[in-house]
Amino acid sequence: MSSTPVRNQPPERPRVEQRGLWFDELDLGVTYEHRPGRTMTEYDNVLFSTLSMNPQALHLDAAYSATQPFGRQLINSMFTLATLVGLSVAHLTRGTIVANLGFSDVRFPAPMFHGDTLYGESIVVDRRVSRSRPGAGVVTLEHTGRNQHGTVVAVATRQVMMLRSPAARPVAPGGEGADA
Repeated sequence: MSSTPVRNQPPERPRVEQRGLWFDELDLGVTYEHRPGRTMTEYDNVLFSTLSMNPQALHLDAAYSATQPFGRQLINSMFTLATLVGLSVAHLTRGTIVANLGFSDVRFPAPMFHGDTLYGESIVVDRRVSRSRPGAGVVTLEHTGRNQHGTVVAVATRQVMMLRSPAARPVAPGGEGADA
C-alpha cells in the first residue's frame, strides 16, 4: 500500500464530545431545564415495578386501582424519581460525575398516571470543592419534576461529587494532575 495522502479529503475538523457540565461550570441558583420530557406508559410502569420487585397492586392491577382513591393505576414513584434524575444526566452530569452521594427531602406531592409526561428541572443550591478529592467538588441539586400540566409531581435534593474542569484541577507535586 502507498503512504500517499488521499486527495480531496476534507481537513480534520475539531471534535466536541457531548458531556455534562464540570463542577466549576455550575452556577448557584440557576434553573437548568431538562428537555425533552418522558411520557410514562403502562408498559414502563409494569416493567419497572416488576424489575424492582415491587408487587404493589396500585401499579399493576387496573381493576383494583379503579376502586382506590385515584380511580386508576399510579406510576411507581421510584420510577418517577429515577426518570427525573435521568432527565438531568445529559445536561449536568454525563461524563463529569464521580459519584452519587445521596438523596434527601424526597417528596411526591401529586401522582403520575399512564400517559403523563414528566419534565425535569434542577437548581444548584450548594457547591464546594471536595476536601478528600481536590480534583472534584460536591454539588447539591434540587430536582423538580412536573407533569404536562405544570403540576409538581416530584421533588428531591441530591448530592453528587463532580469533576472540576481539567484547567481547574490542582497540580500534584511533580507536575502530574491530582486526578492522574
